[in-house]
Amino acid sequence: MNSWIRKGCIIMLDLFSYSFILRGFEAGIIIAIIAPLIGIFLVLRRYSLIADTLSHVSLAGVAIGLLIKINPLITAIAAAVISSVLIERLRLSKRVYGESALSIFLSGSLALAIVLISISGGFSVDLFNYLFGSIVTVKQSDVFIIGILGAVVIATIVAFYKEFVFATFDEEAAKVSGIPTRFLNLLLIVLAALTVALAIPIVGVLLIAALIVIPVVTALQFKKSFFQTLIIAEVISLFSVVSGIMTSFYLNLSTGGTIVLITIALFICSLLFIQAKK
Repeated sequence: MNSWIRKGCIIMLDLFSYSFILRGFEAGIIIAIIAPLIGIFLVLRRYSLIADTLSHVSLAGVAIGLLIKINPLITAIAAAVISSVLIERLRLSKRVYGESALSIFLSGSLALAIVLISISGGFSVDLFNYLFGSIVTVKQSDVFIIGILGAVVIATIVAFYKEFVFATFDEEAAKVSGIPTRFLNLLLIVLAALTVALAIPIVGVLLIAALIVIPVVTALQFKKSFFQTLIIAEVISLFSVVSGIMTSFYLNLSTGGTIVLITIALFICSLLFIQAKK
């Protein structure tokens, strides 16, 4: 028994001897913290589709970065933030419905990404990693960018926490109370854009929406207070990312896919647990 424990400890220590694993954990933990912070407001406001839209916009940003030889994370962030502002302005103009604006940007950015990918020579290993997530793609510069902008997202949520909660549950009452709801909506969508773009190296463009939405939806099943739901979502997100990185390393699997499958498994377990209690 002791020999099995000793071997397990050696394997665990071996895991942390790789620098790319450490970078993956650093970036992954930051993403795991900020994803539910944004996700809970998006889910409760029924803005979940915006995460998918911004992820496709980020793909266009990644394609631009790979084409012009700039760090794809930087171009993905720029593309996502700029598009988030344009989406919100288009929605506020009331010339198109909110869902239509998202559909336009989703399909348009995907089409642009496909054209840029074809110009740059088609799919490559780097692009495949950005699509589905891989700890191998995480550079030290990415960790710095994720850390700095992740801290900005967390600080902003903390600073406007009460206003965000108020506007989420009753936007009209918040507006009457003098809270700048238009500014808060724009701020939220920009923070969502940052979160989506920052998560690309770990979870991948095509799977980031799942990490933002599923832990929150799972936590909502327990019908707790807003703050308790947020804490549960954070625990689910952190567990999914950490265990997903470790599992993908040992079994040589896609990092993003493994993380998302774990979040889905936890969601199913929560449904079974709630059903069993009834």
